[in-house]
Amino acid sequence: MPHATPLIRFGVIADPQYAPLPPNLALNRYFANSLDKLDDAIATFNAQDLAFAVTLGDLIDRGYDNFDAVLARYTLLRHEKILLPGNHDFLVAPERLSQVHEKFSMPAAYHHFSRNGIRFVVIDGNEESLFSTPEGDPRRDRAAGRLKALTRAAAVNAQSWNGGVSEQQFAWLSRVLAEAAAAGEKVVVMGHYPLYPENEHNLWDWQRLVDLFERSGNVLAYLNGHNHAGNLGRHGSTWYVNFKGMVDTERENAFALAEVFADRLVITGFGREEGRVLPF
Repeated sequence: MPHATPLIRFGVIADPQYAPLPPNLALNRYFANSLDKLDDAIATFNAQDLAFAVTLGDLIDRGYDNFDAVLARYTLLRHEKILLPGNHDFLVAPERLSQVHEKFSMPAAYHHFSRNGIRFVVIDGNEESLFSTPEGDPRRDRAAGRLKALTRAAAVNAQSWNGGVSEQQFAWLSRVLAEAAAAGEKVVVMGHYPLYPENEHNLWDWQRLVDLFERSGNVLAYLNGHNHAGNLGRHGSTWYVNFKGMVDTERENAFALAEVFADRLVITGFGREEGRVLPF
């Protein structure tokens, strides 16, 4: 008998990627139209009983000043907002790079919180990348070395617009999952970059994190954006849900409601986003 009451309900948006720019017709991205799409999504969320609404990165396409127009939309959201940056959110002037997480009102670049007995973990896939830190930063140097090694190995995700996590963040994530297991908590992890199936958009560390989730055994789902086409996979006991990019197409929207039940994850899609029932 399926459980009738969800443990938690929340809204999901991926890749609004707003900028006051002409559309990129080759990629079917209409940057300026995302403000109206955000208004539509937020109005839908406000009509629901939700614990929070998460945006899985790329609020803007580029330009620090463009954050203000996007964040103004979120002032109308009556629920708690969870924001995390994607690669495009760091396409700003070098002196602004260190201000992005603060602009998002994040407690830290990676963090976790519990709601209704579920541990939610926000990871930072931009930590070691070619775009999130200025020239001369050790993290940028490590990223350059990692990308070089992936390119030599002919890895499909050896792309300059992807990133990876540090050893420190990986150790932190391992501890958080172990603490959640000890507390009897199931976990939902959220990030910008896909982890599974293998894809050119994947986090540089994707296999390492997938293996960690399998060992942990308590990660119900990993939620992400970045690959605007969307994707779905399952490995071990974890569902990997890649939400479609809101910025894509001139008029069609893409966002979702997610409900975690004891025995399944139910995603109600709006616009181009697909509805899914994913059993645990």
